[in-house]
Amino acid sequence: MTAEPVRTDLHDPPGVRFVPAEPSGVGVLVLAGSRGAADPDRARILATHGAITTSIQWFGGPGQHPGPWEIPIETFQEAITSLRADCDRIVLVGVSFGAEAAMLTASHTDGIDAVAAFAPTDVVWAGVTDEGRQTSHWTIAGAPVPFVGFDPDWRASSDPPAFRDLYRASRERDPEAVAAATIPVERIPTLVQVVGGDDQVWPSDLHAEQISARRRAHGLPTTTVNLADAGHRTLLPGETEVRAGVRMRRGGTPRADRELGLLAWQEILPLLSR
Repeated sequence: MTAEPVRTDLHDPPGVRFVPAEPSGVGVLVLAGSRGAADPDRARILATHGAITTSIQWFGGPGQHPGPWEIPIETFQEAITSLRADCDRIVLVGVSFGAEAAMLTASHTDGIDAVAAFAPTDVVWAGVTDEGRQTSHWTIAGAPVPFVGFDPDWRASSDPPAFRDLYRASRERDPEAVAAATIPVERIPTLVQVVGGDDQVWPSDLHAEQISARRRAHGLPTTTVNLADAGHRTLLPGETEVRAGVRMRRGGTPRADRELGLLAWQEILPLLSR
């Protein structure tokens, strides 16, 4: 029986770190989505397979913005630097906004070996401040990263709302913003995408197609794990279903989301070995 990894709580920023009994030499930074909180469940599971894992809160904590807007990618780079002290390889694992952060950070940081992006996006999106101002999700060296803003005329047609069409409409109305906000994913050596075809939060299946096409144009392969009936929240083996969050349609079913997680796990496990 595999020994449980040792957990250490982090404080600046808040988060967790798991160290396995027999580290593989791989370090993993786990980034959750629009909750902005650390994801100890996923971090622990990855650590049981030999990776030293860190997951941090990236907004809503002490000294942080209250929402996902103008978050310095240096926040993630500092966590990566800490992992590098004990690891030979670095992998970033992110979901939704966290996948956006992972791919953007990896494309602007030397020495990232791989990214696993759950419900990915090919562009940087707007974050909305408490005053209603649209700005970038992220900054680099203090400057907001170019982003795609939201269509102000869009209205939800369901209750609870599904935002998939908002993201489609927003990118269709401003192709110049899309071009400027596109993440340079060709800078990422290895990329695994995990996509639910019934994602109702945003069109991650279409985003994944754009990511694969851009990498293909640069001669790079991309691994895409896709299940038509799954939604926005993939469940890896051993993870607990999360029911909290903003009231919205996310698509999928618990069964399909777990099935997608099983398929994805076969592609993620190799990333955790040297």
